[in-house]
Amino acid sequence: MLPFENNKRVNPTGSSNAELPLAEPGMYQLDITLKRGHNLAARDRRGTSDPYVKFKIGGKEVFRSKTIHKNLNPVWEEKTSIMIEHLREQLYIKVFDYDFGLQDDFMGSAFLDLGSLEQNRSTEVTLSLKDPHYADQDLGTILLSVLLTPKEQQREGFQTQSIRLSDLHRKAQLWRGIVSVTLIEGRELKAMDPNGLSDPYVKFRLGHQKYKSKIMPKTLNPQWREQFDLHLYEERGGIIDITVWDKDAGKKDDFIGRCQVDLSTLSKEQTHKLELPLEEGEGFLVLLVTLTASAAVSIADLPINALEDLKEQEEILKRYSLVRMFHNMKDVGFLQVKVIKAEGLMAADVTGKSDPFCVVELNNDRLLTHTVYKNLNPEWNKIFTFNIKDIHSVLEVTVYDEDRDRSADFLGKVAIPLLSIQNGEQKAYVLKNKQLTGPTKGVIYLEIDVIFNAVKASFRTLMPREQKYIEEENRISKQLLLRNFMRMKRCVMVLVNAAYYINSCFDWDSPPRSLAAFVLFLFVTWNFELYMIPLTLLLLLVWNYFLIISGKDNRQRDTVVEDMLEDEEEEDDRDDKDSEKKGFMNKLYAIQEVCVSVQNILDEVASFGERIKNTFNWTVPFLSWLAIVALCVFTVILYFTPLRYIVLVWGINKFTKKLRSPYAIDNNEVLDFLSRVPSDVQLVQYQELKHDPTHSPSKRKKNNPG
Repeated sequence: MLPFENNKRVNPTGSSNAELPLAEPGMYQLDITLKRGHNLAARDRRGTSDPYVKFKIGGKEVFRSKTIHKNLNPVWEEKTSIMIEHLREQLYIKVFDYDFGLQDDFMGSAFLDLGSLEQNRSTEVTLSLKDPHYADQDLGTILLSVLLTPKEQQREGFQTQSIRLSDLHRKAQLWRGIVSVTLIEGRELKAMDPNGLSDPYVKFRLGHQKYKSKIMPKTLNPQWREQFDLHLYEERGGIIDITVWDKDAGKKDDFIGRCQVDLSTLSKEQTHKLELPLEEGEGFLVLLVTLTASAAVSIADLPINALEDLKEQEEILKRYSLVRMFHNMKDVGFLQVKVIKAEGLMAADVTGKSDPFCVVELNNDRLLTHTVYKNLNPEWNKIFTFNIKDIHSVLEVTVYDEDRDRSADFLGKVAIPLLSIQNGEQKAYVLKNKQLTGPTKGVIYLEIDVIFNAVKASFRTLMPREQKYIEEENRISKQLLLRNFMRMKRCVMVLVNAAYYINSCFDWDSPPRSLAAFVLFLFVTWNFELYMIPLTLLLLLVWNYFLIISGKDNRQRDTVVEDMLEDEEEEDDRDDKDSEKKGFMNKLYAIQEVCVSVQNILDEVASFGERIKNTFNWTVPFLSWLAIVALCVFTVILYFTPLRYIVLVWGINKFTKKLRSPYAIDNNEVLDFLSRVPSDVQLVQYQELKHDPTHSPSKRKKNNPG
C-alpha cells in the first residue's frame, strides 16, 4: 500500500504537478475501485453524515458514487473506468454529505497525480481529505485501488475533430434499463400542522434524476396514484432516495420522513409492491416498482444506419405494423435522428470560436454528441435512435458550448413535434433562443425518420402524458403574468362575444338573422336528441376541414402571443442583469408562491381554451381525425342507446374500477386528449423559422443552461 499524503495537493490550481515532466500524449485507461472511507467528517446534527464521492478530471465530473447513509466509515466497493488523454491531468476527488432538498455539505477533497502511478500494476492508494480553506483540519481518508493502462490512440489529421475526454464520458450516458415507479399512497403519516394534519408530497432521487409528486392537502393518508420512469445506468442497480415533506406556504417545508429502495435486490421484468416504513418519522409509503430492459436507444456514427439496412428496416416496419397493434402498447414507434452538422454558430469563447456539442432530448430520454473543439461550423455525423412512447412528444435539439471551468454556454435550440416530421428529408433548422421565441445565430442540419403504429398512438393519446423530471422551476415574471392574463382574457372574450351575438338575436338588431335564429331554435328544441351534441361538434370539424383544403383557411398567425413572448425574453435579460442591484426577488419572496400559483392557473385556463380552439382548427390533423372518429362513435352510441343505459354503464364502471384494479391511476380521457393539442404559445415555439443566410440577429446573447 502506498500512502499519498495530500498536504501539497489540496491546492485546486493544480500547482503540485508543475515539476512533473511533460508526459507523452496518448490514451490511457484508468480503472478505479472506490473502496471505503475512514473517520470522515460529521456534517449532520446527529454527529454523522451521508457521504458520497465525486471524481473530476479537467473540471468535468466523470464519476459519482452511491450515497452511504449515516456512516463516517462507509464502504462503497464501486468500480469505474476512465479514459485519460495525457498524464498531466490530475484526478480530483471530492466528498460530500448528501442533504435532500438542500445544498450538499462539503466534506473534503484530495488530488491524485496520475503521472506518479506505475503503469500496468494495480496499486492501493490512501488519500487524506483536506479543506482548502482550513488546511490543518483532519477530514479523514479515502482508500482507492487504481490501475493505469496505456492504450494506443489513432490520431486524426485535424485537431478540431478529435474526440477528447469529455466525449468519451458522455457516451457512457446510455442507460441500461428503466425503473418504472408508481407512487400509490401514504399511510399514517406524521401530523406536522396545528390542525393535526399535513400537506404531504414526495421527492425521489436516483443519481442525478429527480421527481417530485403533487401535493395532497390536509391528509395523513394521501392517495397519489402517480407513475413515472427513471433511467438505470448501472448494471447492478442503484438506490432510490425517497423523502416525504409537508408543504408550508411562506416558510420552509417540514420534513416528515425518508426511506430507500435498493434496486439491486429487485428481480427484473416483474412488478414489486413495496410497503416502506419511513425512517426519522412515522407512517408508510406504498409503491409499485418495475425494472425493465432498456428501450431501443443508441448512438452510432453516420455510416451505421438502421433504416438503410433492409433487413433491420423490415423488422422495424413489422414491429409497428397494424398486425401487431395490440402487442406492447407502450411501444408506439421508432425515431431515428441524424445530427449532421451546424453552421454559423455564435462565438462563445474569447478566441472568437466555440466548442460545440449537441444534446438530443425526447421526453426524459437524453443523449449527447461529442464535442468539436474550436469550430463554428462543426460536423458531428451521429445517428440517435429512440423508442417512441407518445407520438405527440416534441424532439428537442440543443447546441451548447463546452467550458472546462464552468457550466456549458447555450448556443441555440430547436423543438420539433414528431407529427410534423417529414421522413428522410435533410433540413436546415434555424436555431432559436432559450424561450424558442426568436432566432439566434446559426443553423443545424438534421435528418429525421419516424415510424409509428397509428392505433397504439391513438390509444396512448387517451392516457396520462409522461411528465418530465428535469424541468425549470416556475418563477415570478411580470410579462409572463400579463401574457397568461391576456390569453385567458381572449378565451373569455370569445364567450362574451357569443353571448352578445345571441342577445342581439333576441333584440332583433338584424331581423333576418333573428328570424333565422328563432326558426332554428324551434326546430332544434322540438327535435333535440342527445346524440346531436357530438354530431354538432363533428360537423364543425368537417366544416373547418373543407375550408382548409379549399384554400379558405381562416387560421391567423398569433402575432399577439409572439410579441408578448419577445417582451418576456427582454424582461429575462433585464432580470439577469439587474437582479443583484434591485433585489426584486427578495422583496417579493413572501408572496412568491401566491403569484406563481395565479400565474400557473391563468396559463392552464388559457391553454385549455386555446387547445379546444386548435382541435377544431385542424392545427394537428392526427388529433382532429382522432376527434372525428371518437365523435362518430359517440353519435352512433347516443343515437341507438337510451340515455339511462349509458348512465348505468358509466356508474357501474366508476363504482367497480377500484375493485377491478386497486392501483389504477385515475385519468380523464378528454383532458388527456386535450393535453396533446398545442396551445398558442407552443405553436409559436414549435414554428419552424425560415433560413436566411444574410440574416444576423441583432442580439448576441450568451446564456447559461438552467
